[in-house]
Amino acid sequence: MTSPTTSRCNVAVVGCGYWGQNLVRNFAKLGALAAVCDNDKELAAQHAHNHQVMCSSWSDILTDKNIDAVSIATPAASHGELVRAALDNGKHVLVEKPMALHVSQAEEIARLAKEGNRTVMVGHLLQYHPAFHALLCLVNDGELGKLRYIYSNRLNFGRFRTEENILWSFAPHDISMILSLTGTEPNYVNAVGQSYLGSGIADTTITHLSFPTGVRAHVYVSWLHPFKEQKLVVIGDQGMAVFDDTQDWGEKLLLYPHTVKLEGEVSIAQRADARAIVVEPREPLREECKHFLDCVVRGIPPRTEAEEGLRVLRVLTTAQQSLTDAL
Repeated sequence: MTSPTTSRCNVAVVGCGYWGQNLVRNFAKLGALAAVCDNDKELAAQHAHNHQVMCSSWSDILTDKNIDAVSIATPAASHGELVRAALDNGKHVLVEKPMALHVSQAEEIARLAKEGNRTVMVGHLLQYHPAFHALLCLVNDGELGKLRYIYSNRLNFGRFRTEENILWSFAPHDISMILSLTGTEPNYVNAVGQSYLGSGIADTTITHLSFPTGVRAHVYVSWLHPFKEQKLVVIGDQGMAVFDDTQDWGEKLLLYPHTVKLEGEVSIAQRADARAIVVEPREPLREECKHFLDCVVRGIPPRTEAEEGLRVLRVLTTAQQSLTDAL
């Protein structure tokens, strides 16, 4: 990939609302924020004033040669079209999940990024969490032995969406992590769920995945839950690990060196004390933004590149189809 015109990457944030404001803050802190854009002109103007950057229209951003990249945090239905337009105008792109709503769109985006030598990175935030990075290292170094089972719970009370269901809102992060841990795509995906609030939009789903390696996984997501839970559990034949993002930094990642001893035909649990894995406290979104800038400037592939986003989208699409068929 080619680098931007200077050693600095100038970024325009498109969409400054609920999540976009965090991108504005982080790119400003990193000295990369050049412009902001939002359909709410007053909101965009306020962010522009606060950070002393341009308040621009989408069309002006696309044609501005001084803007190297765009960070897209608009509603999911607009992602595919906006990413395509940015690539057509030579911009590098950081897009919030999902990168598009249709696999064909995502495939086209991946192709255009490759042909145009542009960086496209998907905001699968937890890939940039220090605790998940440490967990991935544990798995890759064989600390847990052969993987057997992975499950994640991403649960909360609200915020209720109208533009997407809980599967598309919460599950992409967990699917992204599970695909990284297994190193492959599933050969079986099935989701069940329900709209208990009666809106016709599923507010609770459980997605089951099976992998060619024999690993099984499930992803449980809900915004109709009495308390917040963000937990990823990985089970291996030589140990287990829990990434719990609701805990303090010293307890976010625990290693349980439990094993199972076979005596004849009887399985005996061999318990061991949990050990906290030390991780450096760093804001995941700051790490994500830094990684994007580094990839653009150095011309290296992002950890969550377009192809990774496409793999996650394939799982989401299959899960949604099974959910639709069952309702």
